[in-house]
Amino acid sequence: MRITRAVVPSLFTVLNIVSGFLSIVNASRGEIQMAAWFIILAGVFDSLDGVMARITKSSSQFGVELDSLADVVSFGAAPSYMIYQAHLQTLNTLGLIISAMPLVLGAIRLARFNVQLVGFDKDYFKGLPIPFQAVTLCAFMLQFYSEDYGLNGLAQSWLAPMVILLSVLMVSNIRYSTLPKFSKRAIKAHPLRVGMFVLAAVLIIASMGKLLFAVLMTFLLYGVVRSGVEWVRRALSGTEEEEQDEEHEVSSIDI
Repeated sequence: MRITRAVVPSLFTVLNIVSGFLSIVNASRGEIQMAAWFIILAGVFDSLDGVMARITKSSSQFGVELDSLADVVSFGAAPSYMIYQAHLQTLNTLGLIISAMPLVLGAIRLARFNVQLVGFDKDYFKGLPIPFQAVTLCAFMLQFYSEDYGLNGLAQSWLAPMVILLSVLMVSNIRYSTLPKFSKRAIKAHPLRVGMFVLAAVLIIASMGKLLFAVLMTFLLYGVVRSGVEWVRRALSGTEEEEQDEEHEVSSIDI
């Protein structure tokens, strides 16, 4: 059997799936913070499979489908089970329904992406990316969850609304910028985006991860505010700008 270069990015996608599975295993044992770290590790592998696909020039429809299946496990099922085990199980049926939202709406978001995909190198996500939703939940758990005491009172009241918000944003039409590619061409085309990404990375590293949740929420709310400003601008001008969904959809590599 001939092994092609497309195996390289697929290997990282498989590691993504394995990390998601290990997150579920740890959550079942009540080790919530470790479960969160495995989801973040899955996010690292998800980014690396895109990098390797670009390096080896092996983007394919097979990679799209495998990546989506991996994302359903690592960024849908794993965070849903993590938040259920961490606290939402105390809300009985309501907690079960809310816990399922990242999985269900994340799967819908991925299915919509697959049928709308045109090309592999785009500038925007349509809707909140499913890995971003999952990593935001993990950052919340790492900051506010204690293995001894669970979530404190205020964090308990935040969890359910935050899960609902993140899940709904995944299937919304709000646009989110893709991660910048650090090349001369990308820096010239999107200097502000690259600068903001570097600043965010510096803040996270300098704070030893303590500002991760704050940075992620800032990015999330920035997308919402920008979308609102664009909507008001169109309404005031009395014109409807043509939707550019196909031009602004993100590649499977970065979804």
